[in-house]
Amino acid sequence: MSKPYGDREVWFFTGSQDLYGPETLEQVAAQSREVASVLDGSEAVPAKIVWKPVLKDSDSIRRAMLDANARDDVLGVVTWMHTFSPAKMWIAGLDALRKPLLHLHTQANVELPWADIDMDFMNLNQAAHGDREYGYMLSRLGVARTTVVGHVTNPAVQQRVGTWVRGAAGWAATHELNLVRFGDNMRNVGVTEGDKTEAELQFGVSVSTWGVNDLVAAVDAVEESAIDGLVAQYEELYDVAPELRAGAERHDSLRYAARQEIAMEAFLVERGAKAFTTNFEDLGALRQLPGLAVQRLMAQGYGFGAEGDWKTAVLVRAAKVMGEGLPGGASLMEDYTYDLTPGSELILGAHMLEICPSLTTATPRIEIHPLGIGGKEDPVRMVFDADPVEGAVVVSLADMRDRFRLTANVVDVVAPTHELPNLPVARAVWAPRPDFATSAEAWLTAGGAHHTVMSTAAGIEAFEVFAQIAGTELLVIDESTTRRAFADQVRWNQVYYRLARGL
Repeated sequence: MSKPYGDREVWFFTGSQDLYGPETLEQVAAQSREVASVLDGSEAVPAKIVWKPVLKDSDSIRRAMLDANARDDVLGVVTWMHTFSPAKMWIAGLDALRKPLLHLHTQANVELPWADIDMDFMNLNQAAHGDREYGYMLSRLGVARTTVVGHVTNPAVQQRVGTWVRGAAGWAATHELNLVRFGDNMRNVGVTEGDKTEAELQFGVSVSTWGVNDLVAAVDAVEESAIDGLVAQYEELYDVAPELRAGAERHDSLRYAARQEIAMEAFLVERGAKAFTTNFEDLGALRQLPGLAVQRLMAQGYGFGAEGDWKTAVLVRAAKVMGEGLPGGASLMEDYTYDLTPGSELILGAHMLEICPSLTTATPRIEIHPLGIGGKEDPVRMVFDADPVEGAVVVSLADMRDRFRLTANVVDVVAPTHELPNLPVARAVWAPRPDFATSAEAWLTAGGAHHTVMSTAAGIEAFEVFAQIAGTELLVIDESTTRRAFADQVRWNQVYYRLARGL
């Protein structure tokens, strides 16, 4: 069965010890192989689960963890104490591990064979207290991990393991991420700034700035034949406005948008980058603010942030990877304006041009309209409404001086309640949970950014895993949020993260 993450692997480690003799250890190996095989065969688990020989002593455990660290294709490790594996054996290995960790608390059998249970059975099937010994050591050492409890044949268990794999893949994606900033941040804007050095330490992302004129040179160098081919794709895939079609009065604007896309993708590929930013205040000799090009590149999996907002570009890339193979998509998003009709409040989100078409299953329309800012030619863009989805999420990443903070709101994307004939941009309309007033007050209390990633594929659980792996604060606004409790959480977190960082 092909997996969304291709050849990426998760290694499955089973703990035991030599005390039980070779026959019992053979049974441990056979049963742990079966557990790993069930997970590997689950459609809910998006990467290969690779069983490894049973670990029985400190040296082999440490070596196994180091081997996992050394493999770029390994997203993380799953550990299970099939029998009683004395936890002091795991200290050196856990201290050495640098990959995400999932502690699977399960056992080989679903039901107990009550009438046949003897001491041999009890010696073999000791996960009930073997995992507790192991959990104690994880907590004593302060090891970040996700714990999943239940039999592996349970679809809910497989789903949670799969979500953890997605979070681990998002973490791997940021640690492999080169991000190109075309120009700098929008002037006088606070939240798009941030500590790039700390971001590389915590998330692994390398953020570098390139002069816009470097991009201009790449745009000017694109061959006409390449533009011909891409414009033909546009006309095949999308509903292209008549004025932009071949022979029409504004066709040259569509060709310039294609020229930008070809140049930007080549620029990113040459530098091994999977995320980028632009800024309408810093366009150099570019004729248009890239709109269609940005939308198309995001649809291919690139992260993007507007106005130089590299932190949002990181989040969009992580969300793209975490949602791989799932219905829906991920995009840069921004809360723009509200419908404050009492009892049915809604948020209308959009951006100037750059919303990813992965948020819709409809055919987008390619149009051209004035932008009103930036002082350049009218830019080409896709126009569409995001598909209705329950349980989507909008997430921001903000630099809080002493740490990064993720703020997430679970939302329900809905169809616009009215036509939007005069709003020629891609957009999404959503109802935030638990309600508009609580959601907005909590977001403002948290200092959440105005740029977000909207994910209709990877949900809040994947972002929770990502935050836990990265050691990053995450404040969640959902159906259980109350104003008072959320404000208290923000205050408690302030104390916790100050103390946790130490001196």
